[in-house]
Amino acid sequence: MTGPHGLAPTGRGVLVSGLASDAHTWNLMYLQLLIEELGHPVTNLGPCVPDELLVGECLRRAPGLVVLSSVNGHGTQDGLRLIRALRRHGRLATTPVVIGGMLGITEEGREERVRQLLAAGFDAVFENGTDAVALFKDYVGALTGDRHAAS
Repeated sequence: MTGPHGLAPTGRGVLVSGLASDAHTWNLMYLQLLIEELGHPVTNLGPCVPDELLVGECLRRAPGLVVLSSVNGHGTQDGLRLIRALRRHGRLATTPVVIGGMLGITEEGREERVRQLLAAGFDAVFENGTDAVALFKDYVGALTGDRHAAS
């Protein structure tokens, strides 16, 4: 699902990161390999990335896309705080930023979580589900103009 910022071409690489409270790495490696398979260079900051470090790396690298992932169930809480920090910087105001994974600890409130994250400034939200990977691949393909990314 896409959000309010729309899609823009990217050629500057993709920054993948975990959130400050999430120590999992398998999801980040999976995303890195998937995005590289789609033909994009990836910088993977790893797990437990402090907000200030992520903002600093985004300012320094000017990525074409930022992909945040969480599997600990606290993605919404961390994501809301982080997107506000990113969007405060004029240079990052239009950088595509997406979040996905296990964003809450229960199914209850799923639609509200997605609504909050989009309203706060995320361009797309890919919460755990059977079609999250396919939707993410479609998003990356649309972002880069590659309509064959999902195949």
